[in-house]
Amino acid sequence: MDRLEPLRRIEAGVLDVAYFEAGPAEGPPVVLLHGFPYDIHAYAEVAPRLAAQGCRVVVPFLRGYGPTRFRSAATPRSGEQAALGADLLALLDALAIERAVLAGYDWGGRAACVVAALWPERCAGLVSLNSYNIQDIGRAMAPDTPANEQRLWYQYYFHNARGAAGLANDRRALTRLLWQSWSPTWAFDEATFERSAAAFDNPDFVDVVIHSYRHRFGLVTGDPAYAGIESRLAAQPAIRVPAITFDGVDDGVRPPADASAHAAKFSGLRTHRWVPGAGHNLPQEAPEAFADAVLELVRATPSSSLPTP
Repeated sequence: MDRLEPLRRIEAGVLDVAYFEAGPAEGPPVVLLHGFPYDIHAYAEVAPRLAAQGCRVVVPFLRGYGPTRFRSAATPRSGEQAALGADLLALLDALAIERAVLAGYDWGGRAACVVAALWPERCAGLVSLNSYNIQDIGRAMAPDTPANEQRLWYQYYFHNARGAAGLANDRRALTRLLWQSWSPTWAFDEATFERSAAAFDNPDFVDVVIHSYRHRFGLVTGDPAYAGIESRLAAQPAIRVPAITFDGVDDGVRPPADASAHAAKFSGLRTHRWVPGAGHNLPQEAPEAFADAVLELVRATPSSSLPTP
């Protein structure tokens, strides 16, 4: 599938969300969430696979991406994890989705983890790249290994005015470099990159991105509206819903972890899988594996109407 079109729009919380929807309206709902610096086309092959199996598939542009817009100029352009989780919860409410399988990676995986941890009654199952993706901001200044610190150069770059200006001045060159280094074995072409890069022209993209990478290190304050959620996340709550977690073996930003590394963060049934030949953008690099994981959780839901293969 070349493009996820046509798009729909809905007012959800502080956002006017642009999203793609496919599949039967009465099907078991699935929400697919993209990361930084990507967009909904990370799911260009996953979404139709799920829709063809009878799922109601919703793929939103996150805050600061594509046609999604803030409803008020006064709303802080926050990129903090609590905001992403609150956006997802508001979208579920706006679409009258009581409970859904939530699947994502990077920022989108973080939003899914936040909702799964804090509002488990809204999450029928979780698919998450890099496992437990809730930030431990209280320990953000604890150094990692030198090799892992090197992978995070872009985050430190964004901590100062030079990095913010660099992203604003040439967001395509910078994000293309991240695609290449985070997925070194993925041979994407320029058309594929440009299809997603258009989403970075959103007028709030730079502000949301810069706030995200500063807030996670405790360098800036968050939106007061989400202080209560951030307080709950600081306790690093366990995820109790059924979960399938992934690592791409060739992930250039988050090196594959031992399956036991995040085990304590999952008190429900969890399966962890490694995907050879895939990097950080797992649904676009290995769409069949990602879609199969989502369908596995959908079929395991007691109310699911999907047939078992």
